[in-house]
Amino acid sequence: MTSKNGLMPEKPKIAHREPISNTNLLMFITIGIFVVMYGLAMLIWGGGFLNPQQFLDIFNNNAFLIVISCGLTLVMISGGIDISVGGLTALVTMVCIVYLDSHGGSLFGSIVLALSIGLAFGLFQGMLVAYLDIQPFIVTLAGMYMTKGLITMVSAAPRTAAHEAFVALKQFRIVIPGIGYEGKGGNFIPARVEPGVIIAIVIVLVIFFILKWSRFGRNLYAVGGNKQSALMLGINVKRTKFYSHVLSGLLAGIGGYVYLMRTGAGDPTSASAAEMKAIASAIIGGTMLTGGVGNVIGTLFGVLTLMTINNIVLASGLREPYWQSITTGLMLTFFILLQSIVLKIRDKGGIKSLLRDWNKTDQKSVKKDFTA
Repeated sequence: MTSKNGLMPEKPKIAHREPISNTNLLMFITIGIFVVMYGLAMLIWGGGFLNPQQFLDIFNNNAFLIVISCGLTLVMISGGIDISVGGLTALVTMVCIVYLDSHGGSLFGSIVLALSIGLAFGLFQGMLVAYLDIQPFIVTLAGMYMTKGLITMVSAAPRTAAHEAFVALKQFRIVIPGIGYEGKGGNFIPARVEPGVIIAIVIVLVIFFILKWSRFGRNLYAVGGNKQSALMLGINVKRTKFYSHVLSGLLAGIGGYVYLMRTGAGDPTSASAAEMKAIASAIIGGTMLTGGVGNVIGTLFGVLTLMTINNIVLASGLREPYWQSITTGLMLTFFILLQSIVLKIRDKGGIKSLLRDWNKTDQKSVKKDFTA
């Protein structure tokens, strides 16, 4: 091959592949750890881990957690936090039950009520955080206490839904053909998922699309990564933060209704510590508390990882509640350390460069001590 002037051979052009982003890297790490962990659980404990229904029950039992974790992911990517989502979930649950049973409300009306409560809290908290520049932790802490007080005001006693249309919705199941397990009598029992799972998966896909392909999604990453740089790029930082809290509140409202569809009951202690589980799921999925890094698919696998750990603890015979708290804390610490190490290695240009920098630092320290 020669050049256009016929003298010098042309050098073939080498296509340089763009390096994977921190967001995708942490997401793939979470997915890989989950697959390995669940695979080992199937090999070591077998039993329920080989039953496809038990895997689907992770989704059935935690569809509401997936929904509110998506909202936490949006807020955390923008550099904020929202610890009111657990109380808001419980408030939606109780208010909807009272509306359906005590006030003869309709099924559609209860859905609108759940969305309205979540949206109202999101608007209020977003206004305080974005436009009054109050720390999001303080604002959402106040929101958490407010929701707990409102729950008791609505009904101090636990309640169970008796509304005919809602009970029919709660009992509805989607059968997955070709997937199931063998019952006690040798009969094939098809696997089933609840409608809340479909809602959760749709929300994950919608949020994924928003984060990856919308201007608002790009603004979230920019604001969370560096607020000053985002301002210089002409991004409306306050509006971006405001919308992130609005969406978090709205998703908490949806999560509350999904939780009600699962349990069919309202209680002042409903969704206890759900906000902590949502934050932990987002972090395990690769969302950084410092902002600018996160992926809703990683958050989904963060929820799956967190709940699988609890199942492994139970399968190991450690049924006391404190063991689940201990393992959750250890796993969260492990993922935080792993993320920190991985990102530090990337920033330094690889393990060799990092070790080289450490050696230079050690040599400077020794030289300084020797001269002293």
